[in-house]
Amino acid sequence: MLSVQLAELADQPLPGVGEALDLVTGFDEALTNGLARLGEERASALTDLAGAVAATPLGDRVGEAAAKVAAGSVSEENVTALAGGRTALLGAVHDALLGRLDAALGRERDSWAEPPAAGTTDNLLSGCRSWLNELAITGWRGVDHDLVSAVSQTMEALLSEPRLRRLAVLIDGLAGELRASCPVATMEVVPARRWADLWARALMLTQAGGLPAGSGQPVSGRLLVLGVDVHEHATAVQAQVHAILEPADGGQSRLVRTSVAATKVDTIVGSAVWRLLTGAPVLLNALAEHRSLDIKDMPLLGGGDLIWHDDRATAGKPADPFTTARVQLGSALAPAAPPLERHPVRLAEPVLVEGYSVPKGDEMVFDLGGKTITVDTGRLPSCGPLTPAIVRGSESCIGLLRWDAGRWLLQPLAVQGTVKKLPVTAHNGDWAQGPTDPKIAKAEARNGDAVAVLRERAGRLLRK
Repeated sequence: MLSVQLAELADQPLPGVGEALDLVTGFDEALTNGLARLGEERASALTDLAGAVAATPLGDRVGEAAAKVAAGSVSEENVTALAGGRTALLGAVHDALLGRLDAALGRERDSWAEPPAAGTTDNLLSGCRSWLNELAITGWRGVDHDLVSAVSQTMEALLSEPRLRRLAVLIDGLAGELRASCPVATMEVVPARRWADLWARALMLTQAGGLPAGSGQPVSGRLLVLGVDVHEHATAVQAQVHAILEPADGGQSRLVRTSVAATKVDTIVGSAVWRLLTGAPVLLNALAEHRSLDIKDMPLLGGGDLIWHDDRATAGKPADPFTTARVQLGSALAPAAPPLERHPVRLAEPVLVEGYSVPKGDEMVFDLGGKTITVDTGRLPSCGPLTPAIVRGSESCIGLLRWDAGRWLLQPLAVQGTVKKLPVTAHNGDWAQGPTDPKIAKAEARNGDAVAVLRERAGRLLRK
């Protein structure tokens, strides 16, 4: 029973996880004020971080780096070693949490096979490393517009290299957040963990062998959608589809993800964001109509991500996600986590929860026979029909188990239940071809198509 499985997750805190995260917090506080301005307490935080990885292959190198930085030698090599120690510590937390989750769910997971390293353009990566090192020396509190703009030229060169695009987007995002916060010294609260996460990941990606390799292995078969997680920001939207792949060669079914994304402006919100994803009509149709997809030679990366090519997919027969989850989710092979993506915030495991009740209260929880799990209603997207009221009236839920702030949360992707004595089924992707709620459709018709208006205006400017 899933109630027992969830109880195993919730009732048995993992020893060492809290202590490991405290060490990361100590390092992040040192980074906030700058590694060139370490006092005794922050120097001790670096020493403690080094001590936590002392028994690993990184131990000697991180220990030496902590001692040298504390003594004032803040070289690029030493900063990189400390970032590596921080990354390894968070990776260990990730592995412990994921191992506990797999054991509780009885989920089989694939092992990681290291792909060949991608080629690099060293002068560009060197420029990135220099900027990231300068951030560490200065600290977030010392960041100003001059320091942020110092990466602009390197950024332009990165964006022109397709194989460096992931790194470019990461650094551009970090620079954008810093730019919007300048001068950081005046900020009441600095998002130290978030910025340190972005900084450390970028620094790891600039190392030899750090960039993800290759185009993946081509796979063919039937794709059965479980649900879609919509990530929406002011300037971008991404639809990440969680699914089960039935390989054409008859092999074991696999849990996979695939994503499509687009840039946007902050005035495009709600169901209108689906109209930005014009490059994936086959995928969007399958989401809206709850159909399977037949794919051919679609690249699959080692971490379980399908690189979506809409022209390599055709719509199949209707396939109910809840039937798929009940029949296949328990036996599907889960993907391995790529080494540099091992971080607690990355955890998002598809699960099916049924037979629960939803007690009244400010915080929504699913009660499974006396054991509860908190429902993360803050992640419900505005571009779909799922609302807290619909989730509260549900009896079955396909969702993502996430770990956040020391506890497991369930993020709904689809629910079945009863609202006002009527049966209701709602999925995040139901509006991928337009809203099915008559009130929402009427409101959109009255307000006009914001995407079409903006495209027409952009085209008029380009013609001038």
